Amino acid sequence: MNTVTVPEPRTAAAPAARRTTEAALERLHQAIARLRREKAQVSVAAVVRRADVSRTFLYDNVEAGAAVAAAMTQAGEHQSRTLAEQDDEREATWRERALNAEDALEAAHTEIFTPRIRTGELIGQIGDLQADWPEETVQRIATENTNLKQRVRQLTTDNRTLDERLKAAGSNLRFQDRRVADLEARIAEPAPKS
Repeated sequence: MNTVTVPEPRTAAAPAARRTTEAALERLHQAIARLRREKAQVSVAAVVRRADVSRTFLYDNVEAGAAVAAAMTQAGEHQSRTLAEQDDEREATWRERALNAEDALEAAHTEIFTPRIRTGELIGQIGDLQADWPEETVQRIATENTNLKQRVRQLTTDNRTLDERLKAAGSNLRFQDRRVADLEARIAEPAPKS
């Protein structure tokens, strides 16, 4: 009698494949959980590397692809919120600095013009009364005039410095505004598919 070997039915391989797939899915979920705990960036490459699965597995298995996409979306939302909060804090700081610089500049202008007015008054008094004043009074007024001129020069220099700081703060504020707009545009864009 001739015996014919009957090949094993294909259905016998199905449970083994299902167990392999379930094990890969379990590793994938564990890898995503580990990345979240470590607060590491969730990406296809990181999940594939940590779960020891292939990219093809992610694309072929709907559940695996959905799990990675959901994790990336959730991580992106968290990161976007964190970046937005940091940008808000920076912007508030720069605005406060700009306002402080404007106040300091205004105070410097006032401080500069007050001695100038006083100097003009003293020069006028010297011209009107020079003949009537004794020599030591003229010397004292000339010394005060010299001191006031030096103070005006110093205040002018301080004013220039504050003006430069104000311009720099304004430039920084504009940069931060562009950065915020760029980050808002990135947040609005859909996540790229790998």
